Amino acid sequence: MGLHTLKAGELGAIVTYLDMRERPKPAPLPPSPLRLNRWKPVDPDKYRMLFKRIGGPWLWFSRLVMDDSELRSIVDDPKIEVFAIEDRTGIEVGMLELDFREPGDCELSYVGFVPELAGSGHGKWLMAEALMRAWRKDVSRVHVHTCTLDHPGALRFYRNSGFDVRGQAVETFPDPRLIGLLPRDFAPHVPLREA
Repeated sequence: MGLHTLKAGELGAIVTYLDMRERPKPAPLPPSPLRLNRWKPVDPDKYRMLFKRIGGPWLWFSRLVMDDSELRSIVDDPKIEVFAIEDRTGIEVGMLELDFREPGDCELSYVGFVPELAGSGHGKWLMAEALMRAWRKDVSRVHVHTCTLDHPGALRFYRNSGFDVRGQAVETFPDPRLIGLLPRDFAPHVPLREA
């Protein structure tokens, strides 16, 4: 057994990769007052704002470090589908991003709600919507990943939705709060360690 000391300003997380290799049996779509609105084209500033609102508490930062051209090269790809989740008044309260760039695969790249809605029961509806869109005739695997910095119920939710654990990895990275990508008060459950 070994422990690996992180450098000051660095974070570590265990990433869990999950797969679904069989299309789920058809079931009625759970009711929800929410709706999906596909963004096409995707406005990079609007995307980053929603990404930060949803993922900031869990220290999502990967798309925040990209310039417009790098972000557009992903989200404007015809094999990427970005949806905002909207409430009845049209306010964006979540995100779903599907990635079909690998033949035969669909990755649920980003799935989530703003903190006020996380864990409030809307996840079953969102997963049903995601899987309905992910399983196309040419798809034989749907996959997703989560990490120990994500919502505490994320791994259980994915497994209860029919995903099986494929593997794990340890990821280390600079704390996005210390390099100015996210406010210092985000993710208070994760200690800030500057020195």
